Amino acid sequence: MSLTSCHVHFSPHNDKVIHLSGSLLKSLNLSGKKNVQLKLGSESITAALKPIRKQGHHVYLSAGVRQTIRVPKTGSISVVQAAEGEVQLGPLVGILTDSGVRASNAPFGGRTGYIRQLIRAGESKAYIFAFTPRDINWQQGTVNGYFLNAQGSWYRKTAPLPDVVYNRLPSRRAEVSSPIINLRERFIRNKIPFFNWSFFNKSDVYKMLDKDVEALEHLPESVNHPKPEKIKEMLERHQFVYFKPTAGSLGIGIYRLTYHPNRGYFARYRQNGSNVLLRFTQFNSLMRMLQGRHGANLSQYVCQQGIRLIEIDGCPIDFRFHMHKNGKNEWVPVGIGAKKAGKGSVTTHIKNGGQLLTPDQALTQTFGSRSGEILEKAKKVSIKLCQAIERNFPHTLGELGLDIGIDKDGNIWMFEANAKPGRSIFGHPALRGQGRDSYSHIIEHCLYLARFKGRE
Repeated sequence: MSLTSCHVHFSPHNDKVIHLSGSLLKSLNLSGKKNVQLKLGSESITAALKPIRKQGHHVYLSAGVRQTIRVPKTGSISVVQAAEGEVQLGPLVGILTDSGVRASNAPFGGRTGYIRQLIRAGESKAYIFAFTPRDINWQQGTVNGYFLNAQGSWYRKTAPLPDVVYNRLPSRRAEVSSPIINLRERFIRNKIPFFNWSFFNKSDVYKMLDKDVEALEHLPESVNHPKPEKIKEMLERHQFVYFKPTAGSLGIGIYRLTYHPNRGYFARYRQNGSNVLLRFTQFNSLMRMLQGRHGANLSQYVCQQGIRLIEIDGCPIDFRFHMHKNGKNEWVPVGIGAKKAGKGSVTTHIKNGGQLLTPDQALTQTFGSRSGEILEKAKKVSIKLCQAIERNFPHTLGELGLDIGIDKDGNIWMFEANAKPGRSIFGHPALRGQGRDSYSHIIEHCLYLARFKGRE
């Protein structure tokens, strides 16, 4: 399998003919061939092959060819010799997303800017488009996708089913619906790689890693839908715990529960934009408050051991490790942001008063000359944790957001893993370059999954 890049041109001929420059013919081992099978996504065509005198790697597609296999546009693209006499353009990468609020210049609502940047990052290496579940025609094997033109405007064009799908559907509720479950399974039946499969619930991750020895040493004790007696026992053993909704995000619905033998029980949480602190002399009173707010059985909650994190100005610090698969199918930490909790806040989320720092800023203030050593240790652990999650998850992963804590002894802990991580850390001026690297890694992994890179 040989991979190269080329420049695609359209020619006006109606017959099914492909003109290749001499250097590209040689690169693809097609010298002397009279015909070639050309593929794009799920479509293919056999066409006459003719050489053309032109410096560099160029391919000219006649109207008969490009209309049959639905080539989206001219420009730089990757091309691979898939088999003897068979050449594949692309890859054709589909970004699956959706939005309830749409406009012609923002077809995916608030996510449009992110998708625009992702398409821009890969447009010289792949044909990239975005689409919604409603844009697929399974009978015809096509997608009515959203492409970007050179001026940055959106246009619709029908393309073949893609070589790989990057899943950025934004709704947890939609993902567990029958139509979306069926959609994912149809892509797999069509042998089209699909990542990332779905959101994680917090309980999913703990169950996955429950028997993974390498991961367990970095996981705080966590109990799904705990009974009151278990919460009480964990409080007395750990002094404080976090009580979290299994499908929560952005810190919503999280409680920090604390036990002081001489002072009673405390619950700290956020309500209507403010931090709340309540004291209870009896454990039963604490439970009545939680059950009153969330129902008697609290079945949608997880109780997690509290960890004494490093602090700055008395405020805990945790870290978001934005992890990607690269073009060699290896996990790498691409973006790392440190989050300092707001005064009195349960979590470090920026919306709850948290402050975003670089890892160097956070670790230098807490570990001094050891900061570089601690960061390298955390990077190695984050890779090990991603490998453990991947070992225990039945579907394809390519991106994870790990919420990492470091205690005062330098031990590394993972509190949560997110299969569709947000990108708020890349808003820090010093981390914007990491944000661009994140886009590049998504593209590189798409090339790998589409067999355009890294595997023979």
